[in-house]
Order: sequence, then C-alpha cells, then structure tokens
Amino acid sequence: MMRRVAVRGVIALAVAAQFIGAPAFAEKKYDPGVSDTEIKLGQTMPYSGPASALSSIGKAQIAYFKYLNETQGGINGRKVTLLSLDDGYSPPKTVELTRQLVERDKVFAIVNTIGTATNRTTHRYLNQKKVPQFFILSGAAQWNDPKNNPWTMMGMIAYQTEGTVYARNILETMPNARIALLRQNDDFGKDYVEGFKHGLGDKAGMVVAEVSFETTDPTVDAQIIQLRASNADVFFVVATGKHATQAIRKAHELGWKPQIYLPVGSASIPGVLRPAGAEAATGIITAANSKSAGDPTWADDPGMKDYYAWAKKWAPELNPDDSFVAGGYTYAYILADLLRQSGDLLTRENFMRQATSLKGYTTPLTLPGIVIETGPNDYLPYQTLRLQRFDGTSYKLIGDVIRE
Repeated sequence: MMRRVAVRGVIALAVAAQFIGAPAFAEKKYDPGVSDTEIKLGQTMPYSGPASALSSIGKAQIAYFKYLNETQGGINGRKVTLLSLDDGYSPPKTVELTRQLVERDKVFAIVNTIGTATNRTTHRYLNQKKVPQFFILSGAAQWNDPKNNPWTMMGMIAYQTEGTVYARNILETMPNARIALLRQNDDFGKDYVEGFKHGLGDKAGMVVAEVSFETTDPTVDAQIIQLRASNADVFFVVATGKHATQAIRKAHELGWKPQIYLPVGSASIPGVLRPAGAEAATGIITAANSKSAGDPTWADDPGMKDYYAWAKKWAPELNPDDSFVAGGYTYAYILADLLRQSGDLLTRENFMRQATSLKGYTTPLTLPGIVIETGPNDYLPYQTLRLQRFDGTSYKLIGDVIRE
C-alpha cells in the first residue's frame, strides 16, 4: 500500500557506512572476469533499433569507468573494462550476445541490460550459470524473485508500483477523469497497466479506451487517432523511445490536450520530450527518484555540480541534461561502490552479497528523501519515489515522497 510521507531532508551516509557487515578480506579470491589488474563486465544495450534513445545509459557508463581508470587507477588497483554490445532491443540478439559475453569474453557480471523482453530471454541462462544479472533496467515484477532467480536484480522502480502511483494521483486530482491507455504489447506494457488498474481499484471503469502496439511498428499514429476519438482527458503513454515521442507529438497535432502520464524510463527531456516538441510535452507527469539534470532547482547542489563537471570532461559528446546520461552515471557509480566494497574477494557470490545488503544508500543524484535499500529476501532497490511535472523546459517536483 502506498502512503505519503514528508521529506525530512537529505540522507547523507558515508560510502563506508552504506554497506552492512562487510568484512575486510585478507586473501584474494577471484571468479571469471577478474584478475589482479582487471575487472571485466558485460552488457547489451540498444545502440540501434526502436529504443536507441536509451543507449545514452551505456555510453555514460563507459565514460564513467574510463574516468575511474584514468584518475583513480580503476577500483582497488584494477582497471574496469565494460563490454557494451548493441542488441538493437531484439531478444534473439540479446541471447546471442549475452552468451558471447559469458562464454567467450568471460565477464564477471552482466550489468544494466535494458528491457523486459530482452532480459527475459537471458535470466534463466544467467541464473543457471550463476552470473550476476545486476540492476537490469526493467521494472517487471518477475525480477524481484530471490528464491527462484537469486542472481537477477531489478534496478528500477517496479512498473506495477509506478503504475499504481499514477492511478492514485489521478484519483486525487481528477476523480471524474476519462482515461486512455496506449500500451506496448509486451511484459513492460502489461505490468504498467496491471499496476495502473490496481491503483484505480473499483474505478477501473475510468479507462474508456485502450490500444496496444508492437515495438516493431514504425509508428503509433493510427493508435493515437483511435484513442483521440475517446475524448479522454487523461492519457497514459506506456511506451518507450521513439514510440513515446510519436504518441506525444501526434496527440498534440490532433489538438488533443489530455493530462499525459509517462513512465520514468521514457521521460528523458532531450531523448523523448524535446523531439516531441516542448509545447506538446508541457505538463507531462512522471515519477522520479533522482534529481533532474537541467532543473535550475539543483544548480547549486554539490552532487549535480560534480556530475556536470564529470560530463564536461569525460563525456563531452553526450547531453548532460539527458536523464539517460545521468542514469548511466548513477548506475556506474553504484556498481563501482559495490565492486570497491567487495575488496579482494571478487567472487560473484560476494558481489551479490554486497548488492543485497544496501541500507540507506544514496548517490550524488538521489533525490532528498529517497534511499536505495535491498535485502536477501527483497531485491527491490527503490521503494520510495516522487512525482514531477515538465514545464516545457525542465521538471518540477510535485507533492511529497511516496513510499510503498
């Protein structure tokens, strides 16, 4: 059940205190992918295909580890190599490349792979091989299953949780709304809509139109025309990448001006909203657990200043205002912390032990009042979030922290 809680200020914990019960290791012990001089990681990323806007995550991570390698000698004296391969957001390609990373390249872990359908094709294989599938960028409910999939960890807000939050916000602010849904026809879309309708409860009849699309569809224009005919005054766009952009832009072209809700993973300003047009995107509501890059609210924030300084020097080709770039930076920061805390006991088992022992953990870009917490029986990293609204230029926070 969700409840609102007041923000009580920034939780600031030293990195050394963020991990509970981590022993100092006197003896070196390594699993595949690790040596005295290197830690080798792998991931697949949609550098091409319908979700290519999300690839800035991988580009930012590569830049972050280059920064660590060249300024700090890597992590505990070991250079970090991130093999980031293009799967085009195609599940068969994800399988092929993941097997290559594990069996040929001998990576220590698979990290931050994007997509529900893509990760679904590899999670059984990786669990059988006992290879960490760390902080995958999918919020599907199936990933929080430590008993059956102990090597797989979700790295996002759960889709069902997020969908429920949007529904409850609508009930609070527009209790008589007529709602239209555009749904990606896969587990990503299914989980969001399931959580959304759960949040509506006995008001599920407020959904007056629901249309799906395939990730291989060139456009969603026909679906938006169909939804426009419903005269709904709320539009939940359960889509990623170019399809989210197309949906926002087409609704505006049709003169349809509903209150739009957008999943957090599709809410990049330069990657999704700006291509749709500032006027078309103004007013969009999405969830957040991190400070919004480009928001003047954080102009003097030390963590944001450090991020922009890093981006200027180490990722000049990327747009630092892109939430996907900031996300890649944050995920690389977390991963580096866990590897650092693992010391010389760089086994996959110990890495997972560190990853499932986060208490009150924050990063330089974590929103005040938000923490990352995991446990051996509950892998969900984010169980608090906030809502924010796009004003045509940047996001502005609305309301208080929402806790699961």
